[in-house]
Amino acid sequence: MYDPQQFVARHVAGLPRSGIRDFFAIVSQMKDAISLGIGEPDFVTPWHIREAAIFALERGKTSYTDNRGLLRLRQVLADYIGKNFGMGYKPESEILVTVGVSEALDIALRAVINPGDKVLYHEPCYVSYHPSVTLVHGQAIPVATSAADDFALDPDKVIEAWEPGVKVLILNFPTNPTGGVTDRAKLEKLAKFVIEKDMLVISDEVYAELTYEGTHTSIASLPGMQERTIFLHGFSKAWAMTGFRLGFACGPAPLVEAMMKVHQYAMMCAPILSQEAGVEAITNGAESVAKMKDQYQRRRDYITRRFNEIGLKCHVPKGTFYAFPALPKGFSGTSMDFCQGLLKAEKVAVVPGTAFGRSGEGFFRASFSNSYEQLITATTAIERYVGSLKL
Repeated sequence: MYDPQQFVARHVAGLPRSGIRDFFAIVSQMKDAISLGIGEPDFVTPWHIREAAIFALERGKTSYTDNRGLLRLRQVLADYIGKNFGMGYKPESEILVTVGVSEALDIALRAVINPGDKVLYHEPCYVSYHPSVTLVHGQAIPVATSAADDFALDPDKVIEAWEPGVKVLILNFPTNPTGGVTDRAKLEKLAKFVIEKDMLVISDEVYAELTYEGTHTSIASLPGMQERTIFLHGFSKAWAMTGFRLGFACGPAPLVEAMMKVHQYAMMCAPILSQEAGVEAITNGAESVAKMKDQYQRRRDYITRRFNEIGLKCHVPKGTFYAFPALPKGFSGTSMDFCQGLLKAEKVAVVPGTAFGRSGEGFFRASFSNSYEQLITATTAIERYVGSLKL
């Protein structure tokens, strides 16, 4: 009997589906459910940014762009990165505009990984890191972070996890799902080890603007690191532009050129209307970003305080718009058990920690990108559920 499944590549057949998307496929069928799950701002893209896209459309801006992206966008990105991150990139050869940060990560790995190359990454982490490495026939090696350190990455654990054949280290600060950051001193130790072992870093910094404590530091800004780092960033989070699907990658010209080759055959270019909106976001969006960040910080302070009052031990995330509380003490089930029980009993959806790797067991992720009022309703319901458990 004919079976289409026989044609699916083995490395794809073995990939798990996204733990987030599977869970929220169930949520989408429930009326009146409150979702603290998907990592998307509840703010509409600021009007001046939407207006730039509308105006571009009215002027007939409907063509392809250069594969690398609009030069004007790359120029304002170079200025922005220099001012805010302390790195200098040439717009013509060291910046590539992509279809979201997801594409940037994918083509970065496709450009540098040979079959069998090993990649270090830290957990709990964004759901696509391990699968993205698998899809390019690499070997992903997780490095666990812990609540005891507020989920900062310990350089000694990276050093311990390293083994011959490791080519790339993936970093994500502030981190989805934990809101963890790693301070400059630890980054300097990491950088020294990366140089010693002749590794490449792929640094996903899409939440950089949503740093609440101290100043964000990119590992690419440290001595000797810009030349061995692919810096990834995008517009989805800080500028509330998820649907625009606009990201960018910066790095040494030979690596950006290699990424561009993959990009031009797979995507051609990012949408021109999104790129026009991106120019406006970078040029005039600072005030909008600051206002949204203030609201996120207010929500962060509320939700972490409530979780701790409820008995769900939760560190205060230093960035992103996610809280990552522990399950209640004495709860005998898994993270998935807790989340399914909460959804069934109170119609509140949060994400099991295991969606972000094995080291996420015992925790769940709750996004505070929802309105303050919804967070009050949701945490009240969570308190009722925890109170109903026989602990």
